[in-house]
Amino acid sequence: MKFMQQSRARIFYGLILILGLAWLWYSSNPGAATGGKIPAPQAGFLAPNFTLQTLDGQPIELSDRRGKVVLVNIWASWCPPCRAEMPAIERTWQDFRDQGFIVLAVNSTAQDQLPTVQAFVAQNSLTFPIPLDESGEVTRLYRVASLPTSFFIGRDGVIREVVIGGPMAEALLRSRVEQLLKETP
Repeated sequence: MKFMQQSRARIFYGLILILGLAWLWYSSNPGAATGGKIPAPQAGFLAPNFTLQTLDGQPIELSDRRGKVVLVNIWASWCPPCRAEMPAIERTWQDFRDQGFIVLAVNSTAQDQLPTVQAFVAQNSLTFPIPLDESGEVTRLYRVASLPTSFFIGRDGVIREVVIGGPMAEALLRSRVEQLLKETP
């Protein structure tokens, strides 16, 4: 009888030890809670940096826009909601760009056709930068699962809001930009 009680106690303490060690490993291992993957960027996260070539062939890096309010809009020309919100984004950019508002309309070129993108941009007279995500790097980095996806980024480089799907209402777009422009860096 005493032997069985000792065996149960050893098993109990052994399980506690194993669970304690597992908890220590799990809590000290970054990414363990997300299966080793970095979680999707969301409000409060520092916006992941990227460098891409624009439609004009110029390199553009997000971190170079620090100190500005940035809208990173990830889109494709075949996406009807993406196409529908572009005129509102253009108008908002025209109205606020002199106040420090930047648009980076990242085309998911890995899922798009470059001639179609060029034709869409010309047809809609889009004048803001169109970085081309030819490898899908930014789409993966930002964990984009649906197009369009927009990230409103404050002057400090921190994501303030993520809007998934669309088309985004122009009133929402303008109010978010105005709100971010009022923030002090």
